[in-house]
Amino acid sequence: MSEVIIVPSAREAGILVADLIVGLVRRRADAVLGLATGSTPLPVYEALVPHAALLRDVRGFALDEYVGLEAGHPESYRSVIDREVVAPLGLDPARIRVPGDDGGPLETAGERYEADLEAAGGVDLQLLGIGATGHIGFNEPGSSFASLTRVKTLTERTRRDNARFFASPDDVPLHCITQGLGTILRARHLVLLAFGAGKAEAVAAAVEGPLTASHPGSAIQLHPRATVVVDEEAATALRFADYYRYAWAHKPTWQAP
Repeated sequence: MSEVIIVPSAREAGILVADLIVGLVRRRADAVLGLATGSTPLPVYEALVPHAALLRDVRGFALDEYVGLEAGHPESYRSVIDREVVAPLGLDPARIRVPGDDGGPLETAGERYEADLEAAGGVDLQLLGIGATGHIGFNEPGSSFASLTRVKTLTERTRRDNARFFASPDDVPLHCITQGLGTILRARHLVLLAFGAGKAEAVAAAVEGPLTASHPGSAIQLHPRATVVVDEEAATALRFADYYRYAWAHKPTWQAP
């Protein structure tokens, strides 16, 4: 079972997860972080700003990227990572990777990214959000639990959900390149965040539902160290919420955070 931590607000979730990252970096200055985009991880990045000096040697690998946006497009995940993570935290842009950013052919971008992840020693802590369809990264329903980094076609639901970032829904790319579920599961620690009532059903299905490719988020149940941090609204569909609160309140001090 994943460790589920229910907090009053997204801000408190950000502080909690930032503390996990700070602890990791104190143990390993060049730790490898798996970086998520979107609004969900922003409280984490904001809470890390006071610790920017500690993070100067951190390496990062983004979960995914759109296919077909011109270089420098403000909604490309390269731009988003640079704007919301690299610049505020003073990270070295050369140490932060995004799928397909090496200029090679798209057809083999997944294989190259997998090789680069392996060469870096793998991801120490992977930040994750979860979509309404249950997707993590851009692994839509039906994605194999063994899948690796590859090009995927986005569902219409995901494109509608992401349309708020674009001038028009038609501007949302149809394709992406994303780390696979198998890639994500290789990270040493998974940290999934979710906020708001709109994520409640997806969170419950990921944590307590059946293990099924129809709900990609349920793949976290296969991981030996998965931490799920949610606010009260996102926790409303959890059957065992009382137990999660009890377990967190009584967690042994010697256990790893």
